[in-house]
Amino acid sequence: MPTSCTGPRQPRERARHNLRMSKPVIAVYPGTFDPITLGHQDLIHRAAGLFDTVIVAVAMAHHKKTMFTLDERLDAVREVMHDYPNVRVEPFTGLVVEFAKQHGARVMVRGVRSVTDFDFENQLAGMNRALAPQVDSVFLTPDARYQHISSTLVREIATLKGDVAQFVAPAVHARLLQKLKS
Repeated sequence: MPTSCTGPRQPRERARHNLRMSKPVIAVYPGTFDPITLGHQDLIHRAAGLFDTVIVAVAMAHHKKTMFTLDERLDAVREVMHDYPNVRVEPFTGLVVEFAKQHGARVMVRGVRSVTDFDFENQLAGMNRALAPQVDSVFLTPDARYQHISSTLVREIATLKGDVAQFVAPAVHARLLQKLKS
């Protein structure tokens, strides 16, 4: 049924209209980024094209041991994303939905590489929605060239002296090599 300018809008049209006519959309893309990979960069690049502001939220990662310190991870993400004026990089601890609410974010960006990722991310999105209904989860898939890349595998291969240059930006590769020397 067509709608007129004077008639009521359908729910989907109303949501689209409200999104366009309201304040800028801030998205949060959380992760440990230990290290940031080309897959992460691909998702940030695409999110930067979709949303007015993207906050790359680098987790303190109290739940796992990281190769890089929080400051090193923040520096690496800032270095490789410096050409994106609408991307900010900030640390966070605690619940990411609380971080999102504190920064006025309406969207949580999550990367999904496989069905396994989707199952986990879908459950996480449900929990996040229960905690913060005003923050919607948006799933993005990386370019096919990057779907197999994970920070965990990059760290493992690098630690075993394998070549990971094809999985990370040159600046990140240099940081990995330096870290493994020390």
